[in-house]
Amino acid sequence: MLEVQGLSAGYGDAVALEDVSLTVPDKRIVAIVGANGAGKTTLIRTIAGIIRPWRGRILWHGRDIAGLPSHIVCNLGIGQVAEGRQVFPSLSVAENLDLGAMIPRARDSRAATFRRVLEMFPRLAERRGQAAGTLSGGEQQMLAIGRCLMGRPELILFDEPSLGLAPAVVQQVLETVRTLNAEGITCVLVEQNVAASLALSEVGYVLETGRVTLSGSGAELLADDRVRQAYLGL
Repeated sequence: MLEVQGLSAGYGDAVALEDVSLTVPDKRIVAIVGANGAGKTTLIRTIAGIIRPWRGRILWHGRDIAGLPSHIVCNLGIGQVAEGRQVFPSLSVAENLDLGAMIPRARDSRAATFRRVLEMFPRLAERRGQAAGTLSGGEQQMLAIGRCLMGRPELILFDEPSLGLAPAVVQQVLETVRTLNAEGITCVLVEQNVAASLALSEVGYVLETGRVTLSGSGAELLADDRVRQAYLGL
């Protein structure tokens, strides 16, 4: 579904990604783990079209989309749930959701998708007229996921979806990722909880200083001594 080949990117003269290659199979969950500063968010933002790559290809269903603007990438079916949620705080829940359906691929099905999102997240239905900035952190994360779903994505890039949330809410967020995948949406998961993300994923990649250093199934990486020592404290 998605293939990254020899991707390099950075900021000014600072290299953030160097010759990164990975494959995202259709209708699977793929985890990307690594320490802070390893390049995980840069990778997500480059795939999403927010950062222009220096070199390499990003193949979406065989088409090279590297360097395309983010609104075009989104309209091709790649959604993003950004780190820090980034809801529009002064707009209502309903208005935030409506913004997610502004791309051409989503407009005709806006009403049906809106109903689906509110069914998936009943708390948002209860607060649909409430300003997004007054929601709890967990509710804002649900809103960020719902807004992404309004764009009818085939693939969702999750960037640290559990960051700053209470443990019980973290489990709810990860269960939402599992549910969306069971419904046929491919998921790329960048998550600070390495053990939980690898346990959830069929495929995993370890990023270190902008390079892929390990890859395998989630179970294989969980059992790898290097991963256990570096990220699980075992």
